[in-house]
Amino acid sequence: MKLLSTLLLASGLMAASFAHAAVDADAAQALLKKSDCFKCHAIDKKKDGPPYKEVAKKYKGKADAEDKLTKHITLSPMVEIDGKKEEHKSIKSKDAGEIKNVVQWILSL
Repeated sequence: MKLLSTLLLASGLMAASFAHAAVDADAAQALLKKSDCFKCHAIDKKKDGPPYKEVAKKYKGKADAEDKLTKHITLSPMVEIDGKKEEHKSIKSKDAGEIKNVVQWILSL
């Protein structure tokens, strides 16, 4: 029984590391740059929007993190900047794979 538990844990950790390794950081950052996301966000510094590391921290351990972040970057919700409501710009891609890569990259920070 102990061996089975150890094997299950090891295979789960391997799967998690492969999923993490599958993130293409360069492609994610290129799409964020193309979409002008870095105008309001940075990786680790506060701008008009929160830093991506802060976003990752906010969603850490939440089962719906990927879904919520995907909706936020694709559906243009209203956000408040300096007390003024504005429409959040959506990412400039309709490719689900590219969007998923960006979301997973942000969550990996």
